Amino acid sequence: MKAILLLLVATLSFYHVYCAMTEAQMKATLKLVRNTCQPKSKATNEQIEGMHSGNWDLDKNGKCYMWCILNMYKLIGKDNSFNWEAGIAVLKAQAPETVRDPAIASVNNCKDAVKTASDKCEAAYEIAHCMYLDNPEKYFLP
Repeated sequence: MKAILLLLVATLSFYHVYCAMTEAQMKATLKLVRNTCQPKSKATNEQIEGMHSGNWDLDKNGKCYMWCILNMYKLIGKDNSFNWEAGIAVLKAQAPETVRDPAIASVNNCKDAVKTASDKCEAAYEIAHCMYLDNPEKYFLP
């Protein structure tokens, strides 16, 4: 019995299962991340909704909201650099098809978006703002 179980586990470990999120799963995940980061940063609903409509005139709270988002996704390093490689890997593995390619293009186009690495919130703002400007219709951060 142990041999069969071991064989089954070994066999399954060699298979890579491709499993992207559905649109509904992605929306639920984004909502969860927003509900986690918004209270931590004290960003307002108006600020968050404003970003999605092009108003990026944010105070420190709004910028720190973006840091929380990128930090939760492990997209910003301890040195406040953009971990764009991880972003592309996650998008390829998990993003729904409608989001995947435009989001990967935006991540690639914003590799060097960080200009203010001395401030984590400002660095995160620069990354998120770049991705919004690259493709506002397909901006995907919560």
